Amino acid sequence: MKLSSRAKMLLVVAIFALPIAASFIAWRFVRPAPTANHGELLLPPTTITPHPLLRAAGEAFRFEALRGQWVLVISDSGACPEACLRKVTALRQVRLALGRDAARVARVFVVDDVQPPAAALASFDGMEVVLTPRGLALPPGAANDRAHVYLVDPHGNVMMRWVGGAGDKLMLQDLKRLLKASQIG
Repeated sequence: MKLSSRAKMLLVVAIFALPIAASFIAWRFVRPAPTANHGELLLPPTTITPHPLLRAAGEAFRFEALRGQWVLVISDSGACPEACLRKVTALRQVRLALGRDAARVARVFVVDDVQPPAAALASFDGMEVVLTPRGLALPPGAANDRAHVYLVDPHGNVMMRWVGGAGDKLMLQDLKRLLKASQIG
């Protein structure tokens, strides 16, 4: 069967036009599946506070010291009531459940009031407990929000948050997926 030159030209045009038409139809009528993350992705990401904080022993602490690591940040009262202890315990369990990737994740607890850190916080090895210096009011965000757990990327950007105390397994799933895909930190 011999095709005429007109039929050949129409065939060539169809070969190039079909993908464009199919993509338009898919864009217009097919809805994408919802995202797989359980936490809230913060867009645009903001940088973590540059303000100097204090460790419990009195020396200075800056988040820049943790560059190159993923950092989970929570804040609460220094007295650390029962809800706070549950949040801190959940953070420790999530980090330990990461297995070999646990070393890539640091934890920071920011005391956002004038209460001294509770003695119970000392039992959470590997977690930085930092104090807000007297007279410094931190802006709302990762270092001053008791309702959420924040994730800071290795470049110092606050990029994700989860509701504190809700869905530790969901947070773990997000972190595993993120660390598997990430080439940094």
